[in-house]
Amino acid sequence: MTIATFLFSLLGAMALGAPIAFSLLICGVALMLQMDNFDTQIVAQNLLEGANNYPLMAVPFFMLTGELMNAGGLSQRIVEVADALVGHVRGGLGYVAIITAAVVASISGSAVADTAAVAALLIPMMRNAGYNVPRSAGLIASAGCIAPVVPPSIPLVVFGVTTQLSITKLFMTGIFPGFLMALTLATTWWIVAKKEPGGSQHAFALGRFLTALRNGVWALVLPFVIIGGMKAGVFTPTEAAVVAVFYSLFTGLFVYRELDYRKVPELMLAALKTSSTIMFLVACAMVSAWLITVADIPAQTVALLQPFMDSPILLMFVITVLVIIVGTALDLMPTVLILGPILVPVVKLAGIDPYYFGVLFIMNNAIGLLTPPVGTVLNVVAGVSKEKLDDVIKGVWPFLVAETALMFLLVFFPKLVTVPAKWLM
Repeated sequence: MTIATFLFSLLGAMALGAPIAFSLLICGVALMLQMDNFDTQIVAQNLLEGANNYPLMAVPFFMLTGELMNAGGLSQRIVEVADALVGHVRGGLGYVAIITAAVVASISGSAVADTAAVAALLIPMMRNAGYNVPRSAGLIASAGCIAPVVPPSIPLVVFGVTTQLSITKLFMTGIFPGFLMALTLATTWWIVAKKEPGGSQHAFALGRFLTALRNGVWALVLPFVIIGGMKAGVFTPTEAAVVAVFYSLFTGLFVYRELDYRKVPELMLAALKTSSTIMFLVACAMVSAWLITVADIPAQTVALLQPFMDSPILLMFVITVLVIIVGTALDLMPTVLILGPILVPVVKLAGIDPYYFGVLFIMNNAIGLLTPPVGTVLNVVAGVSKEKLDDVIKGVWPFLVAETALMFLLVFFPKLVTVPAKWLM
């Protein structure tokens, strides 16, 4: 009855058009009424505690880092380095897109922001070079989905906050799967890009590459500062976000000198608008998360999944399929906030490493950003490229299939995630 109340109230509120955050609040109130335990003070207290969370402070700072990177010329320098390295090969700009997306992902941690930035830089270049634009847009959208998996992933921060898991450990666990995603996309692009142009107008030149590398070194060092500092224990993920902001600000103002200091307040406002949405979502989710625990929904979910509990791989397979279905209808963050607190106790009881599960769960939801009808990243790249959404959907299919196949490979062979994670921790 409790699970039915949870699902009916949540889905009912969403069906009536209520925003996700308010749907989560309505769901929490419905659970309180069902348990005859309604108290407005409990709602207010959990709302405040949900927002008043130190690790969550990383979100606005990493959002601001992304804004400063784009305005300060860091993203452009990353593109120039990648182009000098692989731009000359057949379909070279596709590899440039993958490398750029992977590097930018390891700085800002937002799929939507990263995809918009990379698409704005590379789609015009690919169109002018004669590339198939819908296919190129599909590649860039797929590469943008690396950002939620690798540090400093904002979804991993939110997942860690709502499930009480170490964010640093989640970050370290996500590095190798993120690398595999980039490698999978590069392999898929190599297969599908046989008809693409033979590369840029220039051949590979060591001098050109070294010049681009020298100009871009300030941008390329930032991921190592963030990840290395956290691994060495020099700073926490939240402190790493602050370091990234000051580094990007300094580089944009004084090294590349492309950032106009008068635009900084505007960039801060843009980052705060996005961050406030996420913060309010998390605050509302903490109300329902607390009531999920009180109502013992995880134990009831365990009872439903009992036939699969003896086989961790089978359980992961069932959960993965469930999340794929949910991901076609819900955006990434709501899915994380709704299912994370329910599923983590279940996988712990089944003996599954919660950090391995967390990364696979986020990867699954990131791939959901490419699936219609929601497909947030698809809509972003379609808007930036000015291509029809239907054409971009056709272009993304090879990469969507490849990333989904990789995800199931990691489900059936968990050591591909857990072993490299132990090396990195």
